[in-house]
Amino acid sequence: MNKISDNVIRQVFLILLITFTGIIIVYNLQYFIPGVLGAITLYILFRNTFFNLTEKKGWKKVWTSLFLILITLIGIVLPLWLLAEILIPQVNSILDNRQIIIEKYNAVKAFMQTKPFLKKIDISDAELMGYLQKIAGYIPAVLNSVAEVVVNILTALFLLYFFLVQGRNMERRIKVLMPLSDANRQIVWDETNMMVRANALGIPIMGLCQGIIAAIGYYIFGVNNALLWGMITGAATIVPAVGTMVVWVPIAIVHLAQGHTSATIGLVLYCLIAVGGIDNVLRFTLLKKIGDVHPLITVFGVILGLKLFGIIGLIFGPLLLSYFNLLLKIYRTEFSKEEITNTEPTQPSDPNPPELENNYTDNAESISHSE
Repeated sequence: MNKISDNVIRQVFLILLITFTGIIIVYNLQYFIPGVLGAITLYILFRNTFFNLTEKKGWKKVWTSLFLILITLIGIVLPLWLLAEILIPQVNSILDNRQIIIEKYNAVKAFMQTKPFLKKIDISDAELMGYLQKIAGYIPAVLNSVAEVVVNILTALFLLYFFLVQGRNMERRIKVLMPLSDANRQIVWDETNMMVRANALGIPIMGLCQGIIAAIGYYIFGVNNALLWGMITGAATIVPAVGTMVVWVPIAIVHLAQGHTSATIGLVLYCLIAVGGIDNVLRFTLLKKIGDVHPLITVFGVILGLKLFGIIGLIFGPLLLSYFNLLLKIYRTEFSKEEITNTEPTQPSDPNPPELENNYTDNAESISHSE
């Protein structure tokens, strides 16, 4: 029998110890995981800009990182302030006209009573009060999540400062620690960069465009508070599978129940063609240039990400699924002799393609200069 060497035993023991310690750290700091992931997202988005300003323009690292953090704060606070300025008056207007809400509710109830299929759905006053009580029960959780989001935003900005200032050293250490070939390290980085940019930039662009298109349609076809419902429709872009339909379908039902038959038909066609169509147009034009992500990875990745990481899971859920598929490919490349033999080209070729080699040359020169 072959005796296991002491070196292998020590290596296995060390791996187990590292894994156990990592699990303890992650478990006890899980509250801050969204903040850490947010910092990674911001670092990837700002990385090239930071290195250009500090290495080519000669800016100081500390002031450059603080400048980018300030831009991030403005990018977060300004939209929230605008949303508050627009939403609060709209919501107050709705709450001040409770009679209109009651009339629409009664109209929907009367409409459903005339339809055999819809008649089976219970929307009695008692059932409605039950739903309202359930919604009220979520209010403490929502308030806690708001506090968690604020804490994790501050955590992300705090970590971003150190990520940027120590960026080259951090990347060098990660490169050394990754037990992969140079080519596969580059593949992992390219996949990470593409997925983060595709989701961090793609989802807000999709939401903004669909919200604007929906608001225009609501205004044209006589929906009250068109701007408010347009913004809610844009936010519903993140809902897996159904997307914006979760908003405009109930709006169309209420509109139909109020007797606006022709306007409802026009609204449904408009939402199907325009609101749904802008999704496909952007996905095959602008978003394809940012990152070509398979729709199934996006849908199931969002579901997985929201469950694991909260709102930041919109970015890292699809990335996690993509990593799983990528790691399978890397395993075949690294350890499967059959795969390597079958995919070997007939003509001798450069083991490092020019594009990949240039990337690593630039990174190596930058690391040596920064150190």
